Amino acid sequence: MDEILQEIIKIIKETQDVALLHDLLFSYHSNDIARCFEYLDDEDLEKIYQTFDEQELAEIFTYLDDVKEYIEDLNKEDVADLIELMDSDDAVEILEELDEEDRNEILELMDEEVVDDIELLTSYDEDVIASYMTNNYIVVKKNFTIKQAMKTVVEEASTNDNFTIIYVVNDDETLYGTIELKDLIKARAQDSLEDIIKKSYPSIIDLTNVQDALILVKDYEIDSIPIVNEKNVLLGVVTTNDLLEVIDDELSDDYAKLAGLTSEEELEESTFKSVKKRIPWLCALLVLGLIISLVMRIFESAIVAVPAIVFFQSMILGMGGNVGTQSLAVTIRAISDEDISKKEINRLVLKEIRIAFFNGLLIGLISFVVVSLYLSITKTVIDPSIGFNIFDIFKTSGVVSLSLLISMMISGLIGTLIPIILQKCKIDPAVASGPFITSINDIMAIVVYYGITLIVFAYLI
Repeated sequence: MDEILQEIIKIIKETQDVALLHDLLFSYHSNDIARCFEYLDDEDLEKIYQTFDEQELAEIFTYLDDVKEYIEDLNKEDVADLIELMDSDDAVEILEELDEEDRNEILELMDEEVVDDIELLTSYDEDVIASYMTNNYIVVKKNFTIKQAMKTVVEEASTNDNFTIIYVVNDDETLYGTIELKDLIKARAQDSLEDIIKKSYPSIIDLTNVQDALILVKDYEIDSIPIVNEKNVLLGVVTTNDLLEVIDDELSDDYAKLAGLTSEEELEESTFKSVKKRIPWLCALLVLGLIISLVMRIFESAIVAVPAIVFFQSMILGMGGNVGTQSLAVTIRAISDEDISKKEINRLVLKEIRIAFFNGLLIGLISFVVVSLYLSITKTVIDPSIGFNIFDIFKTSGVVSLSLLISMMISGLIGTLIPIILQKCKIDPAVASGPFITSINDIMAIVVYYGITLIVFAYLI
């Protein structure tokens, strides 16, 4: 528990006067107050509920991790009032944590306009940008005067804190442009609102894919971006905080895919749901594992004749997997840019092959020396019929080093080509996850390693 948390808890427990308590807690961020909830008893929580007004409580509740636990302590009317004061995206997140029966009861008690905003958000799939938008913004009409626009900002600032950019709409609610707050403040009452409206401000269509939307906004240093439908009607905005949430969700999703999962796995999920997410990839990897075993069966004669060669199998497979994963990461990052040309993709493939070749050459030379020294020091017998033989030692080292070179080149090529092919097939390249790439590379490395062994030690087979 950090010092700020300890300070807040001490203040709450030692201060009985709610007016004084409000003054003492006013300087702390709502998130820090929310973090204290799990350390407070029912009496302390009741004190908190009496200390803050509904708007302040609504802000605190948006930061609670397990909001359901605390909402149960309040009556439905109070809960409905709190959720009404929240941004629509925060309201959706909290309502989704509640049981369906409780959720429906609370929705019935809420303002119809707020419910409409919530239903609009929940109508979008999670992979489109509109599912992240909020109603926390200020809008003015195109025909307003400077004085009317400023009055609107002052009136709504208490409930909408995202007002550095003010949105301007036509009478039919279509987006006309935007006004920066600083420009409105500097404008004179007799000036025309039209003169400070920016009509070419970027916007995003509501059904735009999340990843595509992130690409669109990455070059704009703005606090929020409007979301419109195909008729250019302003539906909401996505703020910087929303974008951070989008990025976090995308990273979590990609991390899950790199672990061989179909989507991010939550701690709160049931065992059955987690098993359902993992089993498809595990089955696919099982098939690939069986293929590896079958391939090794083909080279059984080489393993029997040169058993010492098995000692270095894990090194061959491991290096191939590492190179493949590196190429995969570089390629996914490169092709995520929609502006990348076919020529640049070809250059990327050739570059990854060159990198894999020179890395393989260097690693191969190092392994030749190390393996030779190891087999020599341990007096390892390669051919029992003639006993210890330095020539066989060098041949074994040569097999290992050459296999490393070839398998690393192939792994680099596979790690580069698979995500490119998947993207061409309209499949998320991230599904070419670490386990998948590694299994494919293992099969190729086995073929290369024992294939070279068969060729070099043909006289023993």
